[in-house]
Amino acid sequence: MRATGLGAIAIVVWASISVLTYLTGEIPPFQLVAMSFLIATLVGVAMMLVQGVDPRLRRLNWRATALGVAGLFGYHFFFFLALRHAPVLEASLVNYLWPLLIVLFSALLPAAHQKGGLRWWHICGALLGFCGAAVVLFVDAKNGAGAGVFAGNHWFGYLAALIGAFIWASYSVASRMFANVPTQAVTIYCFLTMIAATIAHLVFEPTVWPATNSAWLAVVLLGLGPVGGAFYFWDAGMKQGDVRLLGVLSYFVPLLSILLLIIAGISLPDPMVWVAAAFITIGAVVAARDKISRQKQ
Repeated sequence: MRATGLGAIAIVVWASISVLTYLTGEIPPFQLVAMSFLIATLVGVAMMLVQGVDPRLRRLNWRATALGVAGLFGYHFFFFLALRHAPVLEASLVNYLWPLLIVLFSALLPAAHQKGGLRWWHICGALLGFCGAAVVLFVDAKNGAGAGVFAGNHWFGYLAALIGAFIWASYSVASRMFANVPTQAVTIYCFLTMIAATIAHLVFEPTVWPATNSAWLAVVLLGLGPVGGAFYFWDAGMKQGDVRLLGVLSYFVPLLSILLLIIAGISLPDPMVWVAAAFITIGAVVAARDKISRQKQ
């Protein structure tokens, strides 16, 4: 329960990633990954100084390291790329298909097979959540069906968001196979991700520093929260907590993210957003049917 609770904290913190990324301005994707993960690395180092270095880090294997770097680097590069090439709210919702994918991918885990794998309510809940995202992406309240995700020239951004969703779901579920690897290993993943992003930035991108104090603050908050501290909580949740329940709870990320984008004035409220929110919420409750029943007992 403690590990699942930590994973739930990460879910809440992640709701701010779209707003904070938007507020960073025109920083190129690789550069933003490098800057964010520098701060994320410092967060991990601070945790090590407080907790002491876990001796299991000496036995860290290359497979776990490769998975960590590929997951963190790949996901955030494609997510930042998506927000640079598509409307923030819609791109975020495409990316937030990763909770659906986590619930489905979790059925591949050995423990899931022992408990019967995916049941009908998991599938129904996942599909309801998917429908919630689809409502916003494919339906516009003013222009009708077909006026959503493929309107305009934003297909590249949406494709990047979709790739990011698959990467993050795969990384999250596969982390379960390395449950013996301490969460402090995330510090190493963050450091290597920062190095890889820095090299890629120097080779492929111009350097664009934050233009305002608020943009600098957004970068710092990004590194401390959704692209920093949340990783450590999520790692603990994926390795020691209830993977399927965390996947279900993740359906609330798009709802919270939408609310923050509207409150911040970045996106305008649309009636279809609230219809989508209803689908997402009902889907989460349906998919968590067995967890809710267990709590009542």
